Amino acid sequence: MTTASLDHRFTEFLLASQALKFGDFTLKSGRKSPYFINAGAFNDGRKIATLGAFYAEKIAEEIAAGNLPAGIDTVFGPAYKGIPLAVSTAIALTSAHGMETGYTFDRKEKKDHGDGGMMVGTQLKDGMKVLLVDDVMTAGTAVREVIPKLRAEADVEVAGLVLSVDRMEKTRDSDLSAVKAVEAEFGFPVFAIANVREIFEAGQHIATASGEPYVTPGIKAAADAYLARYGA
Repeated sequence: MTTASLDHRFTEFLLASQALKFGDFTLKSGRKSPYFINAGAFNDGRKIATLGAFYAEKIAEEIAAGNLPAGIDTVFGPAYKGIPLAVSTAIALTSAHGMETGYTFDRKEKKDHGDGGMMVGTQLKDGMKVLLVDDVMTAGTAVREVIPKLRAEADVEVAGLVLSVDRMEKTRDSDLSAVKAVEAEFGFPVFAIANVREIFEAGQHIATASGEPYVTPGIKAAADAYLARYGA
């Protein structure tokens, strides 16, 4: 029996969780998109645990391939959406992959009482290997905001960034995708559990309860037209 690929299984999960929507959506960038990834759909323990397991599987895969270093000290998730991602990923790395890994996230405002500081969870120290996790990168804004915060805390090594989905869209001011632009700017690799082309390919072979594919020819045509205009 052949095990389905990671991107295919992840697409099944996105669809079952109703995190992948088809229709007419206006993105933060102002672009009109025929599809949308809603991270808010991962709203219970089962879903967020499953999501963390997918992140951990991708991380373990890239470590085995030599694309990420072994011995990640902590998984960092930017507040607020990145917090459950960091926690669930760290749990899955420890429980399913035998990697003793911490989790860290930032506060929106520095706390000046109690334990104080900008960071919650595993505190950052010089020389630590930190792996970033985030949901869907559109412009790389969250990364650009968080890197200075990390460097203000300690001289850490940012090992890389793992996303749930790479939308594979070029930035406003270049022909590079947001992922490639971040890699070029910061010098660390960016990985996604799946990219939109893989998702739409898999979605044509995953059926709804009525037996129809989730990704119909009409949906696929709209996605192809969107990527022809904005894809990188």
